[in-house]
Amino acid sequence: MTSPRRPGNFFAQGGFTLIELMVVIVILGILAMYIAPKIMGRPDEARQVKARMDIASLETTLKLYKLDNGTYPTTEQGLQALISKPDSGPGSRNWREGGYLEKSKVPKDPWGNEFIYLSPGAHGDFDIICYGADGISGGEGINQDINNWEIE
Repeated sequence: MTSPRRPGNFFAQGGFTLIELMVVIVILGILAMYIAPKIMGRPDEARQVKARMDIASLETTLKLYKLDNGTYPTTEQGLQALISKPDSGPGSRNWREGGYLEKSKVPKDPWGNEFIYLSPGAHGDFDIICYGADGISGGEGINQDINNWEIE
């Protein structure tokens, strides 16, 4: 003798019909079609935002360096002067023991390239440049250069 199904018992009831499953799959497909392109375009935009944030952070660190030493590191000393005391040139008289960067290494841009540092710069006391995804000067979109003098 079979036991009667109770309306509140989920396991005793039958499963989903094929039509119900197909409707759910179609709805998920439509959602994926609209959402996936928006998500896929975001990583490059996030890298550009991170590059701007890294440049702003380096600017602040360079200003601290100048407060201690009276001048910015030269182009030859580069951003390395923020983690190790320069052997020659200006800016080493009051160099902070332990350096100016927390991780004791100069960050790379989000694409794994070195930031370009020039001091004196063409647009101010110093220029910090990220060449974008292609690592080459110029470009548009994700290859566009990101410069400290253009960041607000």
